[in-house]
Amino acid sequence: MNDLFERIAPAATQLVRRDHAHLLETFHRYRASASPPVRQALVHALCLALEVHTRIEEELLYPAVREAAPSDFLHRAVAEHEQMRRLIHQLRRMQPSDPDYDLTFMGLMRDVMHHVADEETEFLPQAERVLHGRLGELGAQMMRRRLALLAPRAPALVFNRMRAAPGRSLLLVASLMLGGIMMGRHRSGARQA
Repeated sequence: MNDLFERIAPAATQLVRRDHAHLLETFHRYRASASPPVRQALVHALCLALEVHTRIEEELLYPAVREAAPSDFLHRAVAEHEQMRRLIHQLRRMQPSDPDYDLTFMGLMRDVMHHVADEETEFLPQAERVLHGRLGELGAQMMRRRLALLAPRAPALVFNRMRAAPGRSLLLVASLMLGGIMMGRHRSGARQA
């Protein structure tokens, strides 16, 4: 299982870039004119993704790079993560009807986009240089940690994704979930027989 996981997991820097693309895509889906439940679902989904992303970076990727070579970026990055956490905490205490909700979200978006730009242009190329032989192994560790962090939050994640999905996407997500439930029941029934 571990060998398979290490073979299918993306390299650490690829994983970070995929996260960045997902975060930016979520930002682009946010509309101040959307219904409050949709806005709140997008914000909650994005906040969870950011929390997991920053934690994995701080626990695994940043220490690996720090150990391999000095990096001025890492001092700034951790401070930027802290600022993101403060905005996430603030957003979680707010309702979409709060007059500062959109403004706070836009502040988070601005901070994340700035951080992503610096990470993509400065940090990830450095990580690829100093960790070139370890990126696959590190990517597998990061994927395992992501799964561990997301597992207890899976119901909230699915709920927010369904609430934030446009009409046809919502139907697709619901169909996939129903299919997954039915397959799980079928498999557990087959094992009992």
